[in-house]
Amino acid sequence: MGKNKEKEIAQLLQEPDRQKEAFECIVNEYKEQLYWQIRRLVFSHEDADDVLQNTFIKAWMNLEYFRGDAKISTWLYRIAFNESIAFLNKQRATEAISIDDAETTLINKLESDTYFDADESQLEFQKAINSLPEKQKIIFNLKYFQEMKYDEMSEILGTTVGALKASYHHAVKKIENLLKDSL
Repeated sequence: MGKNKEKEIAQLLQEPDRQKEAFECIVNEYKEQLYWQIRRLVFSHEDADDVLQNTFIKAWMNLEYFRGDAKISTWLYRIAFNESIAFLNKQRATEAISIDDAETTLINKLESDTYFDADESQLEFQKAINSLPEKQKIIFNLKYFQEMKYDEMSEILGTTVGALKASYHHAVKKIENLLKDSL
């Protein structure tokens, strides 16, 4: 979404009689990229759909807290990450599984997901990404798949640019080592 279009939608959000129209534009514009960002964290298509729906519900219910000075995408990503982390924590708690078992469960979901069509190297890459600590995984996904700039990530995650760069560097090194070992 271009800067002007985003500004225009942000202004419409401030007008009570145009909020619904503006929000529909937001959903249409961001649903696909948010879906894939969530999917990379929760893996399953059904779970990603649920978290995406919760993200938009939470965004709609909290429209009054949207500050026009923040980008709409940044605001939505922040909600999506919080919803994804809440979903994963709830899943771990209800299934009463350890972190290692949670990783195995997520990989099993990925391997059995009919929507995931990948060869062995892609699967190994996803396994390597999934083995990262949660924060590193999020940073890696944003930088590698979304090609997001560090300053925008900093706004979303509330972390300094320096810390983000270091985390991304460590994540890349871990993934490289894991992929080297699996070949």
